[in-house]
Amino acid sequence: MRALVHDVDAPRGLRLAEVAEPVPGDSQVVVEVHTISLNFGELAYMAERRRPGDIPGCDAAGVVVRAAADGSGPPPGTRVTTFGWQGGWAERRVAETADLAVVPDTVDLGAAAALPAAGVTALQAVRGLGSVLGRRVLVTGASGGVGRFAVQLAARAGAEVVAAVGDPVRGQKLLELGAAEVVTRLADVGEPLFGVLDNVGGALLAEAFGLLGPGGVALSIGRASGEATTVDFENERLKGGGRRLEPFVVRTPFDADLTYLVGLLSRDLLDPQIGWRGPWQRAPEAAEALFARRILGKAVLDVAGEGPPDR
Repeated sequence: MRALVHDVDAPRGLRLAEVAEPVPGDSQVVVEVHTISLNFGELAYMAERRRPGDIPGCDAAGVVVRAAADGSGPPPGTRVTTFGWQGGWAERRVAETADLAVVPDTVDLGAAAALPAAGVTALQAVRGLGSVLGRRVLVTGASGGVGRFAVQLAARAGAEVVAAVGDPVRGQKLLELGAAEVVTRLADVGEPLFGVLDNVGGALLAEAFGLLGPGGVALSIGRASGEATTVDFENERLKGGGRRLEPFVVRTPFDADLTYLVGLLSRDLLDPQIGWRGPWQRAPEAAEALFARRILGKAVLDVAGEGPPDR
């Protein structure tokens, strides 16, 4: 079968190659992959986390072609979206039955492929803030994959969402997704925040932490800036209020969260925010566009054929 493999000499470290078929464990199904999606984080850290020849890919959606040996999970012929730490960017992948969701016929598999890493991360992070009903929540890096899901899900939970972006153009349509306001400088945020969902890191995270009100919490989700974060805790201590800064880590199993997100998609209550779509032969091009910040939301690739026109 074919797969996108990590190749340090290839454009953006990705190359289509012939690889061995995956071998499922007892609690895994084999999925014929129709669509995949790229995530900025897994591309940014591929060189340090993957060996040459590895098949990356968290997100893949398709059809089950072999059921799990232990009897768990869906039967062959079922449309699913899957979340795993590797192996997704291939014509077939194995997936834990505890980390997938059934996709109704009414939902595009491309939209379903956009959900796993970004959607589940955003959902769990919003939940990690506790009750946000009627409270102000800042989402940094709000124009990216996780950010756009976080804006929608926090707004659905009743938060007053402040979306922070680096470029006003990248902030377009965030108000339509549920943001109460869009800012390009945290100095414009104003009154204290209850929560921060940070996808940028570096100095921006330190500044955002300083905007929290008493009892507030900031979750560090990603580090798109590539910078380490330095916080002057002595200065912050003077502000008091029991504010917290915590690293966020997504937790398994993923099936319940994926099922919830697919349900929102099926009822048109969640926008997958697909900013680029094309055949997987153009994966390096899509990856380059993600790094250049030319994509608003998710990059989705069709594994078979040429796929629909770019959007």
